[in-house]
Amino acid sequence: MVHDRPQADLNGHFTGKVVIVTGAGSGIGRAAARAFARAGAHVLGVARRKETLEETAAGHPRVAVHAADLRDPHTPQQVVDAAVGLWGRVDVLVNNAGATKMMPLADTTADGVTDLFALNVTAPSLLAGAALPHLRGAAGSIVNVSSTYGHRPLPGGAHYAASKAALEHLTRSWAVELAADGVRVNAVAPGPTESQALAAAGLPEPVIEQIKRDEAARIPLGRRGEPDEVAVWILRLADPAATWLTGQILTVDGGLELT
Repeated sequence: MVHDRPQADLNGHFTGKVVIVTGAGSGIGRAAARAFARAGAHVLGVARRKETLEETAAGHPRVAVHAADLRDPHTPQQVVDAAVGLWGRVDVLVNNAGATKMMPLADTTADGVTDLFALNVTAPSLLAGAALPHLRGAAGSIVNVSSTYGHRPLPGGAHYAASKAALEHLTRSWAVELAADGVRVNAVAPGPTESQALAAAGLPEPVIEQIKRDEAARIPLGRRGEPDEVAVWILRLADPAATWLTGQILTVDGGLELT
């Protein structure tokens, strides 16, 4: 079955705005970076691999790239400085970069937990802090990318789920903390979406295909999501016209959380 992809252009609502998108080398991050650019924004796409970022930017002159490892505590400030150096401001931060890791309790290690939280919790926190002076000046917004499993159990992947639960609570807490500054903070929580996340987690191809079949079978709408179907909601949450929306977690998962 062919599904029409949503358009997230929002009639130029982001013209003149500057947006940082992490995890922009593939999947939801790539779709979001391109969608913001089509909507008129200048976009700094961030990921570890420069070649995948260049693929994201190809044909999209409003997208600039910055290759860096967000687990390095110095990277967040460097990312913000790069955006400000190019365009003089930051209006939107999209914390999309994250790692997926299946780690049953019996196999849990200190390094495994530390690495997972470094990318899924610490990096978004440091990025938000580094961007905050600019977001305050622009009455900007933060959009965090969580997961259905940020509020739904995931046996065998409890620490991944816990890291996303932490991100959702950061979203709500920052929304209250920053409201007086006019900075809005929201999150989108996608269900299983076509991306390289499972491969990046080191799973073999037959296992990945079985996981995809199992996930699709559990989703009421009968299929995994497409990155563009999530990106459109990232733009809507960040839309400057959404002036009274903050502290919300929007689940986009084909109904999975209802099962």
